[in-house]
Amino acid sequence: MTTKQVRIKATLLKELARKHGTPLFIVDHAAIRSNFTEFTRRLPRVQAYYAVKANPDPAVLRTLYDIGSSFDVASIAEFNLVYKNIGRLPAKERQSYIWDKIVYSNPIKDRRTLQELDRYKPLVVFDNSEEIAKIRRHAPQAGLVLRIRVPNTGSMVELSSKFGASPGEAVDLIAEAQDAGLTVEGLGFHVGSQCTNFENYVQAVATSASIMEEAETRGFHLRLLDIGGGFPVRYDPHVRPFRELAKILNKELDRLLPKNMEILAEPGRFMVGSAATLVAEVIGKSRRDGKNCYYINDGIYHTYSGILFDHCQYPIKAFRKGSRSISAVFGPTCDALDTISQAEELPELKLGDLVYSENIGAYSHASSTHFNGFPPAKVVHVNQ
Repeated sequence: MTTKQVRIKATLLKELARKHGTPLFIVDHAAIRSNFTEFTRRLPRVQAYYAVKANPDPAVLRTLYDIGSSFDVASIAEFNLVYKNIGRLPAKERQSYIWDKIVYSNPIKDRRTLQELDRYKPLVVFDNSEEIAKIRRHAPQAGLVLRIRVPNTGSMVELSSKFGASPGEAVDLIAEAQDAGLTVEGLGFHVGSQCTNFENYVQAVATSASIMEEAETRGFHLRLLDIGGGFPVRYDPHVRPFRELAKILNKELDRLLPKNMEILAEPGRFMVGSAATLVAEVIGKSRRDGKNCYYINDGIYHTYSGILFDHCQYPIKAFRKGSRSISAVFGPTCDALDTISQAEELPELKLGDLVYSENIGAYSHASSTHFNGFPPAKVVHVNQ
């Protein structure tokens, strides 16, 4: 990014903050479209199902819907958010969309959710025997995808300790589901969120291919593989670029899977992580333990919730120039947990100065709270 581009962007951020106030969560839809285009271009065999939980804003979903994205939902509320985009389609077209472009990827579902989903004949994920019995009882029209446990080593958020059947029991679970009168359409896995260890994908695809071969010998034909999410955002230069992962994945998918195999993926962070910027205001200042401490009007309980829940760091930048020193930055609440950073390099700031964090579009505003009476940041959309 050139200096001129940075200056233009900084000007826009400040203009929006003056117009709308702070804290302000600015979503750039041009970036969302660009990320979607890159994903589909670099992985031509893979159908992108946006993971709604990363950022469920209806405007974000609408942009992705308009450009042809499919959707990964993990609650009935997320399903209903996506459904709002297709509710007025003719019944047959609407049902085809649900079947072809929505996957309910949460392996554990309560009975009320299954009862509500059943009429849509959805594609749902499972990973254990209890879930088979529950689906048979409450959503027998659903198609099933078996999620298997795969390595999550090196991923920022590990998921394999909570979800995924052991590869050794996979075909038996498929048989159990088929015996229950259900249809298992395929396999799925998740290598962990923000996966920077690309070997996880290599091992997961190989394991899936082996399970599919075993299933075929026992008379079970699987037509799809869901390779999950985990596609990393370049939060810093140490994260290898997506093009490298795509090259590896394309090679393994072509080597191990039949050409007619349907391949799904669930990119969430990749689609929206780089597509939002937070602007906040310095509302307090003190000197503690030999360094400047700044208090801003967004924090751990709000947009910076990703620090806690997503194990992610968002560097704080200042519009003000000048020599920088190590500073602490805190959120607005009365809780000491509301500490954004103890070691941020910042110039000398004044009350009322604006600061900002980029690449904060995923798992941030989505997990904001109203704790201590402070509401989440206002959302503004640009380039829609």
